[in-house]
Amino acid sequence: MLSIEDLCVKIGDKEILKDIHLYIDSGETHVLFGPNGAGKSTLINTILGNPKYEIVSGSIYFKGKDITDMPMYERAKLGIGISYQSPPAIPGVKLKNLLEIITNRDWSEIEKMAEILNFKDFLEREVNVGFSGGEAKRSEILQIYAQNPDFIMFDEPDSGVDVENVELIGTIINELLDKNKMPSDRKKSGLIITHMGHILNFMDVDRAHVLYNGIVACSGHPEEILNNIIKHGYERCVECYQKKEH
Repeated sequence: MLSIEDLCVKIGDKEILKDIHLYIDSGETHVLFGPNGAGKSTLINTILGNPKYEIVSGSIYFKGKDITDMPMYERAKLGIGISYQSPPAIPGVKLKNLLEIITNRDWSEIEKMAEILNFKDFLEREVNVGFSGGEAKRSEILQIYAQNPDFIMFDEPDSGVDVENVELIGTIINELLDKNKMPSDRKKSGLIITHMGHILNFMDVDRAHVLYNGIVACSGHPEEILNNIIKHGYERCVECYQKKEH
C-alpha cells in the first residue's frame, strides 16, 4: 500500500527527516511513536504532499505508483486520507454540506455513523466552529468515514480527548481500517501517530515504529515498544538512535 524509501526532508534550511524507510502492506495498521519534535507531523505532511515540506532525496510509492512529486489533491484522489490533530474551523460551511461534497457513500450511512458518534446535532453547525477537542476529533472521524479512503493517517487521535471519547474513536478507527474483518479480507491500511499510545487500549495495530530525531530508531511489536516507552520514556530510543548513527 505505502512504500517510503531513503526519504530525507527539510523545511527551509533545516533537515527534519533522514533516510526514512517505511513499508505498510494492504490491510496493515502501523503506529508511529515519538517525542515532540521528532518529525512525526513532518512525515505525514510529506506523505500528503504538503508543499511546505521539501523532499531532498528518496521516494514515496502508493499502490505501486510513484507519488513523490504528486500534488495533494491527486494523492487524495488515489485514496490517501488524514484525520488532523488540530483541524481548522471553517466559518460559513456547514458540516452537512461538506460531507455531501466529499462523500462517496449513501447519505443514510453518513447519518448512521453520525448517530454512532453522537454527532447528528452537529451536522447543521459550521465545521469545527466552537467545537471542543473531542468534538473536533469526532468531526474528523466522520469526515474520514465519508471520504472512505484506502490509506488513513490519524495524527494524535487521543490527544486532548477524554477516556470515553478515546474509546469511541478507537472503536470507529478499527471499523474504518477493516479490523472487524478477517485478516485476509482487510483492504484498508493506516498509520496512527501517537505520543503515549492511549488509543492502543481500544484498537489493534500490527507494527510499531519509533521516530526519534528524524530517523526511525526502532520497529517491532506494538505492545512491547509501548511498554518500553511507558517504563523508560524515550531514553532507550536515544540508545537505539546512537547505535544507528554509528
